Amino acid sequence: MNRRKFLTQTAKIAATAAMAQSNLATALQGATNGPEVRVKLDPAKTLARIPSDFMGLGYEISSVSRPGQLSAQNSVYVQLVRTLGRSGVIRVGGNTADYASYSANGAPLSSPENKAGSVVNDAVLRDLGSFLAATGWNLIWSLNLGKGTLENAIDEAKTVTATAKGHLLGFEIGNEPDLFPHREIHRHTGYGYDDYLREYRTWRDALRKAIPGIVFAGPDAAGATEWVEKFARDEGKDIKLLTQHYYREGQNPTSTADKLLHSDPKLGPMLAKLRSASDACGVPYRICETNSFSGGGKPGVSDTLAAALWVLDFMFTLASAGCAGVNMETGVNQLGFISSYSPIADDEQGHYSAAPEYYGMLAFAQSGVGRIVGSTVDAGDKNIKAYATQPAKDRIVLTLINKEFSSDVIVVLDAMPASFRNASVMRLAGPSVESKSGVTLGGAPVSADGGWKPAQTEEVRVSERGFQVAIPAASAAIVMLRA
Repeated sequence: MNRRKFLTQTAKIAATAAMAQSNLATALQGATNGPEVRVKLDPAKTLARIPSDFMGLGYEISSVSRPGQLSAQNSVYVQLVRTLGRSGVIRVGGNTADYASYSANGAPLSSPENKAGSVVNDAVLRDLGSFLAATGWNLIWSLNLGKGTLENAIDEAKTVTATAKGHLLGFEIGNEPDLFPHREIHRHTGYGYDDYLREYRTWRDALRKAIPGIVFAGPDAAGATEWVEKFARDEGKDIKLLTQHYYREGQNPTSTADKLLHSDPKLGPMLAKLRSASDACGVPYRICETNSFSGGGKPGVSDTLAAALWVLDFMFTLASAGCAGVNMETGVNQLGFISSYSPIADDEQGHYSAAPEYYGMLAFAQSGVGRIVGSTVDAGDKNIKAYATQPAKDRIVLTLINKEFSSDVIVVLDAMPASFRNASVMRLAGPSVESKSGVTLGGAPVSADGGWKPAQTEEVRVSERGFQVAIPAASAAIVMLRA
C-alpha cells in the first residue's frame, strides 16, 4: 500500500471511529431507561471447551490461484489474520475446488466454477506455505473429486504437504459431494452416500500409498448431516476431523437482517446430530465452510453491523454445541466476485481491510476462550443473547448481544460469584444496524495495517447482589469479571 493511500485510509478510519463513539455515547445515555433483562451465571457447569484453533477463515481454491494474496509478503493480510488469533485454521476448497487442477510450472488461473477451472502451481503453493508460517495457522485442503483425476490429486497433495509443512491439518476428498448429483453437476442422478464412500476409499488408499502419514477430514457435506453421521460410523477410526457446511439460506429477497438476527430453526437440530456423531466416534467436528447467505451473501445485510452481531452469536452457538471450529468464507467466491459477507474486504487492487463481520469475529476472539460455563437469560420477548466463558480461574467473561434493532436494554446480572468483585466493559458498536462502516470494538477500529487494540473500556460497579450494564440496540458488550 503506498503512503498516500495508507494515510488517507487511516484518516477515514479515525473519522468513522470518532463518529461511532459519539453515536454510542448518545445511545448509552438513552439506554439507561431501557427494560431489564436478567442474567444468571452457573460457573460450576461446563457446556463445552473452546479449542485454541476454533477461529477459521475459508477460501475458494480460486483465491489461492491469485498470486501474492495468501503470502507472507502480503503484510496487511497476514496481520488481519493474526489479529484474529495466534492459532486458527485456513480451509481451502469451495465449489471451485471440484473444477481446479494442479500444474507444477503452469500459469496460475483464478476461475469461477464451471468455467476454465482454476489452476494452482508450485509458486502460489509456496506463497501459501509462507502465509501459514507467518500467521501460525493450519490448513485444510480440498482435492478435486468432482472433475479431477486421482493422478493429479496425488501430485497436488504431495506439493501441498511439502509447502504447508507442519501446518497441514488434513485433506478433504471432494467439496460438497452430497450435491454432486444436483442438476448432474459432477455425477448422475441417483449418486448417493455409498457411491461417494467407494470413491473416497479408492482415493484415500491411493493417496496414503503415495504419501505415508497423510491425514484426512470429511465428508465435507453441504447440508446432508446424515452423510456426516454415516461417515463418522464408517471412517471415524481413520480420520482427524468431521466436516460439514452451513448457510442460513441462499441469498434471495427474504434474506433480511431481521431473519439473520433471529434463530435458524434448523441449526440446533443439525448441531445436535453432529455432536452425537462426533461423540460416538471420538472425532471432533468442524463447520468448515459457512457464512450468512450463500451465493456471496446479501448486499446491505451481510456487509453491515447486523452481520457482526450475527457472527458473534453464531460462533458462540457453535462452540456451545461442542463444535471444534468454524471457517467463515471470505474473498472471491465461486461466481468470481468478492462476496458481500467477506470478513476481510478486498478491493481487488491489493488493498485489504476489516469489514463489519470481521469485528464480530474479533469480539469472539476476545471472549471465546476457555470453557463455556452455564448461563441463563430472561429477556422476555427481546432478542438478547448471553454467553459466559472462563478463560482463567480468576476471570469470567460475559458476552451480551442485543439483536433488537431499536430497543435498548439494561442487563442485570443477579448474584455474583463471591470472589468476583471487579468488572469492565468493552463494546461492539456502529452507527446503526445497517452500517457498512464506522463499526468499532472497544472504541477502536482495526487499523490500516491490520492491527487492533481497544481504546475504551468502562468500569462497572459490582456488589454481591450483582451489577447492571446498559446495552443499546444493535450492539454487544464484553464484560470482563475479575477476582
